[in-house]
Amino acid sequence: MSTVALEKNPTFWFYGSASIAYGIKNNAFSYLLLIYANQVLGLPGYKASIALAIAMLWDAVSDLFLGHWSDKTHSRLGRRHPFMYAAFFLLPITFYGLFNPVVTLSSEDQTFIYVLVFALLIRTGTTLFEVPSTALLPDLEQDYDRRNKWLALRHAFGWTGGNGIHMINFAFWVGAYGVAVQAGYSIYGLVGALVIAAAILVSAAGTQKVAAAMPPPDEPFRLREIRREIMQIFQSLSNKNFAALFFYGLTVGIAGGLGTALYLYNTTYFFGFTGAQISVTAIGVLISPLIAYWAAPYFGQRYGKKKAAIGAILVNIALYPMPYILLLMDYWPPLGSWASLYIYSLFIVVEVVCGIIGGVLLDSMMADVVEDSELKTNRRSEGLFYAARGFAAKAISAGGIVGAGTIVSLVGLDGVTSVDDVTREIRTDLASLFLPLYCGLYIVGLVIVSRYRITRDDHEEHLAALAERKVN
Repeated sequence: MSTVALEKNPTFWFYGSASIAYGIKNNAFSYLLLIYANQVLGLPGYKASIALAIAMLWDAVSDLFLGHWSDKTHSRLGRRHPFMYAAFFLLPITFYGLFNPVVTLSSEDQTFIYVLVFALLIRTGTTLFEVPSTALLPDLEQDYDRRNKWLALRHAFGWTGGNGIHMINFAFWVGAYGVAVQAGYSIYGLVGALVIAAAILVSAAGTQKVAAAMPPPDEPFRLREIRREIMQIFQSLSNKNFAALFFYGLTVGIAGGLGTALYLYNTTYFFGFTGAQISVTAIGVLISPLIAYWAAPYFGQRYGKKKAAIGAILVNIALYPMPYILLLMDYWPPLGSWASLYIYSLFIVVEVVCGIIGGVLLDSMMADVVEDSELKTNRRSEGLFYAARGFAAKAISAGGIVGAGTIVSLVGLDGVTSVDDVTREIRTDLASLFLPLYCGLYIVGLVIVSRYRITRDDHEEHLAALAERKVN
């Protein structure tokens, strides 16, 4: 274990900064794209969600392919970096094009195809960068506790990048023009594309030297072996630790797709916040990663990764439905008031801090599975493991996105463009359909992840055994 403070290691910061690009893309797809396709481009909620779900499914499949490919790539740049540089050319251009239509969309079918094609291209670009970049961690850091800090920083950059743009967007662009007006999205698409390009280039260049010095893979990439590798992933479900994280990803993926796709509908039409007010909530979201960056390693070290993660997510689940319930029971300040905003923002800060702590520690638990699996199978396939978990979350979250679009149509929000058009009945129906499903899925996920068993002592034993194996 190195005694040098991570904060003095430039690679630490370059690795973390990669997540700015992912944060911006993820924020756009999670919070903006459904309402943009629905209220600006004119697609019905259920139809827009189908396009986004197809792209999400492609993302899940391509993650598996890229994970295997980057594990087996021989290059003077290292295993991961050729793909990261390819993303530099694809992702920013397509992100800009999505929010700045380059053709006239004169029919519903044309709009559907346009949204689908650009969503597919953006998700492909994200896969080219995020899967190889994330998979660098087991090579960059082997210490059980220090991995928490690497991932805490990565989450902090992702949240700050995505929500920083989100805050500015609702203060000056989409929020200023209105969520149903193209002009704000055009500016957002341009700025987002430029920041994504900068983040990819800086992170890839900053981690390249260290990555290139790592030993090359033992075997070359063979396309015909992908099926075998995928089968090995599912065979690895016999490893209870991997299975716990895999199936947790399945249940939480649905909840995440549902919650994020409905976020702007909830803040705009359920709570009645203006664009400027939504930007204020983003300030709390920006502060939250700074708190979580220090809190996640602290709680992980003190209580163990699993206990700390479960505790943080339980707090999140308990708090999440409270504003909705209080509003429907008439114990909430007036709709759209600043008092309502301040109280809602406090809930958001605590929820986001807990969510990031849980996410950081669960990601770190995934890194620990790499050595556990290598010891048992004599294979080191960190890229494929990360991709497999991503596959589970993304494939199933497509169901959450379709669910969100269906809820929008069922409760009567397709034709709504003003909070004045939202009745109490619509709010009640929205909460009744959304909250039980969201919270219930998270609870099921926590029951599943409680079966994870790798402790700090286990991890140290795995590293020692692997070191001895290499010597012999």
